[in-house]
Amino acid sequence: MAVKTYKPYTPSRRFMSGLSSSDITAKASVKKLLVKLPVSAGRNNNGRITSRHKEGGAKKLYRIIDFKRNKFNIEGKVAAIEYDPYRNCRIALVFYPDGDKRYIIQPSGLKVGDKVIAAEDGLDIKVGYAMRLKNIPVGTIVHNIEMHPGAGGQLARSAGASAQIMGREGKYIIIRMPSGEMRYILGECMATIGVVGNEDFINISIGKAGRNRHRGIRPQTRGSAMNPVDHPHGGGEGKTGSSGHPVSPWGTPAKGYKTRKKKASDRLIISRRKK
Repeated sequence: MAVKTYKPYTPSRRFMSGLSSSDITAKASVKKLLVKLPVSAGRNNNGRITSRHKEGGAKKLYRIIDFKRNKFNIEGKVAAIEYDPYRNCRIALVFYPDGDKRYIIQPSGLKVGDKVIAAEDGLDIKVGYAMRLKNIPVGTIVHNIEMHPGAGGQLARSAGASAQIMGREGKYIIIRMPSGEMRYILGECMATIGVVGNEDFINISIGKAGRNRHRGIRPQTRGSAMNPVDHPHGGGEGKTGSSGHPVSPWGTPAKGYKTRKKKASDRLIISRRKK
């Protein structure tokens, strides 16, 4: 997949780039796999804004993805590669012999006509195959990894993401995460072979503010442009730097301050991504 540029007939168009859609083979056609989600625009269940600078964005339908890959020992055939407005990777529509149709995250190299299968036992190491971590050889690149058996894939699902199996220790498998973090995951958890496709997504340039508005991202005002009553960085004559370290509007440090709460899964982390 290639990054495409545009003829600069406006100043913003000059630096804009996008992705070629030559890999997309069909539009969404399976209605039972399309759902209209309510738009929260950064609000929680009480209606309060908990994530700032969010809005509804362009209208879109959610594609129900098979993250669990629990249709065991039934070989499916990739019928189409489709665009998903809710994620930065492509999705593959898989047809099964019993008439079932499911979406999966498209790994790099998976094409229309390829076969995919999931099994609780070991399988050949082929792109798109899913199996338990304990049955995958050390050194294999995987994605869509479960954190708890049967919960569905939660790790390494974005475009170009992958993790690597580094070793085994009892019932646990040692995984190197995309961030570089090393952690234990139960060998009973499922994972899919390969790297998530659409790797060039990281190379695109948004180009203009309006394109971000379509994605549901609202403008953000610099704290240094505000008054002291509105932000700790505000005030001063002319352009002034912030006195001290950068902070949020409520005084939380923006760099180096640890905000992670203690979790039961902390004991499974061997080494963090930041030393």
